[in-house]
Amino acid sequence: MRIGVPKEIKNHEYRVGLTPNSVLEMVAHGHEVVVETNAGVGIGASDADYEAAGAKILATAKEVFDAANMIVKVKEPQAVERAMLRPDHILFTYLHLAPDAEQTADLVKSGATCIAYETVVDARGGLPLLVPMSQVAGRLSVIAGAKALEKAQGGSGTLVGGVPGVEPAKVVVIGGGVVGSHAITMALGLGADVTVLDRSTAVLGNLSQTFGPALKTVYSTKAALEKHVLEADMVVGAVLVAGAAAPKLVSRELVSRMKPGSVLVDVAIDQGGCFETSKATTHSEPTYIIDEVVHYCVANMPGAVPKTSTYALNNATLPFALALADKGAKKALLDDPHFLPGLNVIGGQVTCEAVATALGYAYVDPKVALEQAKESVAA
Repeated sequence: MRIGVPKEIKNHEYRVGLTPNSVLEMVAHGHEVVVETNAGVGIGASDADYEAAGAKILATAKEVFDAANMIVKVKEPQAVERAMLRPDHILFTYLHLAPDAEQTADLVKSGATCIAYETVVDARGGLPLLVPMSQVAGRLSVIAGAKALEKAQGGSGTLVGGVPGVEPAKVVVIGGGVVGSHAITMALGLGADVTVLDRSTAVLGNLSQTFGPALKTVYSTKAALEKHVLEADMVVGAVLVAGAAAPKLVSRELVSRMKPGSVLVDVAIDQGGCFETSKATTHSEPTYIIDEVVHYCVANMPGAVPKTSTYALNNATLPFALALADKGAKKALLDDPHFLPGLNVIGGQVTCEAVATALGYAYVDPKVALEQAKESVAA
């Protein structure tokens, strides 16, 4: 198979779909790899590094899309990229379709086989291709929130860890999953007063055992959420419903009653955000203020640390990318019941139930869609 790696074009996105080491693996399996020039510059990987790994360098994204059977990216394809997709393309990347009607419509129209990192599961029901970026985003969320608390950024002027004789910031983490646990790690490490809310007593128990009495654990109810959000200097939104739009847990009215200069960091923004006042921002303009509350809602937060993020992501995605290249999409997906949920769109049909429900498409079982697909579409 010929695998194409275009340069990411989302605002301040420096990650890349395959590292030179991953290219070397692909080539060792007998595949060809074409890489857009300077695709890896953001992680310190030159065109020469990719060529040494066996890749061919092409001048433009169009040349990559035209040459490749499979496109491996990091972020969802932008409109100009979606226009280059063909029915015989396999697209393997983050998609986050539920809150993105325009992208979904374009992928359906393209006829391509579109596989989302974020809906691949493991034997325990976890999300193995989302985990590395959730780890990065969780840690970055507190760093970003700490910066946003600075007075010059619109914040209250509170130092997260305080100093001897002065109380630290109160950090509230909503959701105790991968993002939440890594946000807690960072917030406690900085010396914050940290509380986590979750609806799973098992999750709260595990967090309590992991972090000990330094972490306050609270079962999440409407009353508890309101109390702790109103007391917080920083709130990290770390909730996820796999493939679906994030639930709006903090209302506009509640935001209006938060402490002036407090900060909301919405790590769920890729899935539409978990605060009612959230709207996606970029690394160029990461924050905005509503009711004197600073909102940080960057949709590609891990892109700020592309070297760490790309290598962590490739560690997780490479085995799946190799399976697609070695077997073709149809066999790779049907052979692995945990990989199969990654299929979101194929041949103009939506095969992720959460996306179909959110956007009003007819849902087609992925096995049925794969069996119906022409060999040229999913091979």
